[in-house]
Amino acid sequence: MKMHKLIKGALFGLSVGDALGVPVEFQSREQLKSFPIKGMVGYGSWDQPSGTWSDDSSLAFCLAESLSKGYHLNDIAENFIKWYQQGYWGAHHKVFDVGGATRFAIIRLINGTSPLLSGGMEEDDNGNGSLMRILPLLFFVKDFPIEKRYETISQVSSITHAHFRSVFSCFIYIEMAVQILRGNNIEEAFKITVQTVNEFAAKKDFGKREIDLFNMILKIDLRNVKEDSIYSGGYVLHTLEASLWCLLNTDSYSEAVLKAVNLGGDTDTTGCVTGGLAGLLYGYDKIPQVWIDELARKNDIENLAERLFKNIKS
Repeated sequence: MKMHKLIKGALFGLSVGDALGVPVEFQSREQLKSFPIKGMVGYGSWDQPSGTWSDDSSLAFCLAESLSKGYHLNDIAENFIKWYQQGYWGAHHKVFDVGGATRFAIIRLINGTSPLLSGGMEEDDNGNGSLMRILPLLFFVKDFPIEKRYETISQVSSITHAHFRSVFSCFIYIEMAVQILRGNNIEEAFKITVQTVNEFAAKKDFGKREIDLFNMILKIDLRNVKEDSIYSGGYVLHTLEASLWCLLNTDSYSEAVLKAVNLGGDTDTTGCVTGGLAGLLYGYDKIPQVWIDELARKNDIENLAERLFKNIKS
């Protein structure tokens, strides 16, 4: 698949998944079992029109916009500030949702803190706010040696989320994306990712307690974990587990994102994180056109994909 189509698949994949989840954010799994999401709907939790994506996609697009001009951490941070203050890359040019850790980090940036030091570093700072926006970095780091890839992912996550758990979650996610980009199916991509990440972690002094928290992904057969053991709130590790589980247990883009959204809880982010990899895996052409047609700013997203492609195609 051509790189331009892969970039479109990722950007539209994450934003469609996000938009599917926005109207039912905070609804329980039980509610959604009774009234499941089957396509784009409007209003609901945030009173937004159908096809509206959230801060998840906005910040991913802010990152992609910056990467279309090269890799400059200060520029990424400036885009995040523009989003927070002006609604830059908002679905309707405004902000209607922002996570606590992200808000505090951006306020630190506004007050002059370096993006190398702005992210929360405490255990309580492990929401999914960097995982939800990290995917565009794939296209910049895809050919890096794994050490440099980890270091770059760490820098970009740490603008808002600097704790190891958030950084390592982003690292696993991007490693999955790298394997999908190399043409592996979902089972092969997951198997290689687990092996690669375990080998990388064994060489580093990360601390057993933290690594053990990732056992559901790195040690257990995640595909066969029962749904009752899959959580879908705002904790970064749960979002990563839920998204990979949805991908491993479905066979199409639409199945994957609908399974993710209908887990309930942080529906937009689980949909976004699942949708980004699903768009990469199945391709832009496999995202239902009726969903793309309803998506806010779809022409702007297409143009962004083109700009990002032009900068990374070499």
